[in-house]
Amino acid sequence: MDESKETAVFRKEFPTKTAGSRSELGVPISPQQITQYLESVKGKGRTAGSLQKYHRDLTALYDYLPPVKRIGPDTLREWRVDLIQQGYATRTVNTFIVEANGFLRWLGAWQCLLTEQIELQNDVQPELTRNEYIRLLSVARALDKERTYLLVKTFACVGVTVQELPKLTVEALDRGYLAVPASGGKQNLYIPDCLRGELQDYARRKCIAKGPIFVTRTGKPIRRTAVAAMIQALSHDARVAPEKCNTRCLRKLYLATQKSIQANLAMLMEQSYNRMLEAEQLIVGWAEVNHDAT
Repeated sequence: MDESKETAVFRKEFPTKTAGSRSELGVPISPQQITQYLESVKGKGRTAGSLQKYHRDLTALYDYLPPVKRIGPDTLREWRVDLIQQGYATRTVNTFIVEANGFLRWLGAWQCLLTEQIELQNDVQPELTRNEYIRLLSVARALDKERTYLLVKTFACVGVTVQELPKLTVEALDRGYLAVPASGGKQNLYIPDCLRGELQDYARRKCIAKGPIFVTRTGKPIRRTAVAAMIQALSHDARVAPEKCNTRCLRKLYLATQKSIQANLAMLMEQSYNRMLEAEQLIVGWAEVNHDAT
């Protein structure tokens, strides 16, 4: 069956309507379909790393969908806007859409494809300074936005991504770290004691006894769009450029800070090692022996 005939069949089986259709009509998808799709591309020579990325990105699409879990003609376009608002680089956003298109072609959902890509221009992610980060926290505290304050601090102090945020649970706070996927296995992200205490106090006051810390009124993990909006809302009062007020820049600050600390530690270790060798040189150095012999 060619693409035009498949499209006609799709339109007959999945009627659509104008704005607002994403939550009511469209193509239903499930985790099982994602697994089946990955099995199908696995036989086409995809590497294990590629399959893991496909699974992670398609799961992100599934999590983005409303509870009915259906994809309509405008879903990928709306998802792309959401990804941009979260601070993803243009190249990364395009990759997400390409992978989603492959999945939708496998489903036969031709009407839901988003074929045009964002043009790559200056895609350098802006740097958030620690002074700007402190201003974000100060404004959140002054406006009594405790949840926003804790979100900003979590991304900048723990290094968690927005997709991994549901893994920050009461149980993780008790352990002092949360386990997240990493290449070849898992990585433990340490939760600093100062933040850990604030999050535990917040959970107690909100009567959150188990599961994710950041949840909606119904107890479900807070959506990424809500996280992005709360952090963006601090931009004006904190005098921080809007393009810096996102989870990606906060995590980038965490990574840059860790790298700086590691560089300082390496320098201190080298200095300490050199001092030890110089002390030994004074005791058993060859130059001193030869000098005494003459």
